[in-house]
Amino acid sequence: MRVLAAMSGGVDSAVAAARAVEAGHEVVGVHLALSANPGTLRTGSRGCCSKEDAGDARRAADVLGIPFYVWDFADRFKEDVIDDFVAAYAAGETPNPCLRCNEKIKFSALADRAVALGFDAVVTGHYARLEDGVLRRAVDEDKDQSYVLAVLTAEQLSRAMFPVGDTPKPRIREEAAERGLAVANKPDSHDICFIPSGDTQAFLGAKIGIRPGAVLDADGTKLGDHKGVHEFTIGQRKGLGLPGPAADGKPRYVTDIDSETGTVRVGSAADLQVWTVLSDRAIWTSGETPVGEIECVAQVRAHGGTAPAVAEAVDGGLIVRLREPLTGVARGQAVVLYLPDATGDQVIGSGTITGTEREPHSYANELVSDNAQ
Repeated sequence: MRVLAAMSGGVDSAVAAARAVEAGHEVVGVHLALSANPGTLRTGSRGCCSKEDAGDARRAADVLGIPFYVWDFADRFKEDVIDDFVAAYAAGETPNPCLRCNEKIKFSALADRAVALGFDAVVTGHYARLEDGVLRRAVDEDKDQSYVLAVLTAEQLSRAMFPVGDTPKPRIREEAAERGLAVANKPDSHDICFIPSGDTQAFLGAKIGIRPGAVLDADGTKLGDHKGVHEFTIGQRKGLGLPGPAADGKPRYVTDIDSETGTVRVGSAADLQVWTVLSDRAIWTSGETPVGEIECVAQVRAHGGTAPAVAEAVDGGLIVRLREPLTGVARGQAVVLYLPDATGDQVIGSGTITGTEREPHSYANELVSDNAQ
């Protein structure tokens, strides 16, 4: 096939491109310029898309002997990822920008341009597996990125390739060194790529400004004030601006955020438990909306936060009734559904979390037979 390799300048995408070349595909490398000021977006292992990254990607392409281009997606990235991120926090949500980047940039804007130019697929260094159109977790559980890819449609998955998902990360670095790729030992980027300082609150504060409100306990008693709901997320324990723990000596956690009133509620760890997750924008990786209840495993954060569940498609969204309670479930994140089989690695679909319910339901104490085995 004729494939376009998205090369970030890191080791994973370099090896992914190398494997595509080795598989006999006609490969062209492309680096996405996602910032209007690329020189400012890397501080050690923080940030990405810098001039350093573009240079690393170009050198990797030279080693592989493939054509290489830089495409400017800065305006699209700002609109679809950064602005969306800021708006979501202002609304009291906790978005995952990697989800939006995959959905709107890498497998929409980039893939659409690739198809228009005659390419058959887009190759990336994501840690996930595609088998006959089925999206699965990566072999390396610590690096698995199937959660942030669960927003892709069946059509988008049909034009994607994830060559490194079947290999543990240490082996990818070894392979890069064997291939003579200088990025073999380059540190992984972490945190939010467009906030190289790592200070999300400062970044959001500069964008949103001061919007004061009250911090209340579960009974509605005012405990303090804050400068904006963007400073909080569900499950947060530190940085609450309160003088100490609760009266019983136990720590407080953020349990609810209301952007309209500017109210942030705090409570105990038990107050964080939810039994039902509600979402909109349901996406089914098979391309078909299932009918009726689905036994599944639900995941509500990029790493961790899983529980057996019963899900149902309703009005373009999802109702996910958990068989075990989860904590730290935040609006704006994704709930991703996996098949509860022996491996539990097949992605069924996803939705964007819009709300939760804390009361146990009729499914709460039942056992999922596959898990019991």
